[in-house]
Amino acid sequence: MVEKVWVVDDDDIYQFTIRLEIERTQLAGEVKAFLNAELAIQELEAAAAEAARLPDLMLVDINMPIMDGWEFLERYRELVPRLCKKTQIYMVSSSVNASDIERAKHLSVVSDYIVKPISRDLLHALLSADIKNAL
Repeated sequence: MVEKVWVVDDDDIYQFTIRLEIERTQLAGEVKAFLNAELAIQELEAAAAEAARLPDLMLVDINMPIMDGWEFLERYRELVPRLCKKTQIYMVSSSVNASDIERAKHLSVVSDYIVKPISRDLLHALLSADIKNAL
């Protein structure tokens, strides 16, 4: 079980459905959603020294206005030394572009790349830390 999950995605319908699915698993204590990555970065900066406020797991979309997922990851990498907690980050996108997948897999802060929609089984595995058996 994870205590906090953050969903960083500009699609409010996706946010609604993924939050609902996460809540149904009963494997996460809190789900917080951000409609743009800049807001998530601001929250990370504000909570950097407080482990209880930081997420255990983040689902980050690639294509978003204001700041896309790649820009978010660059800013996140800069923040890592200040963060008092390690977070699992999964890039989640409808893109099946091989270059996006390879790019994500080469970033040390990214745990994996997941093509939308996330299946119930995979979501359950992510939240229960049984990811090795799901991918």
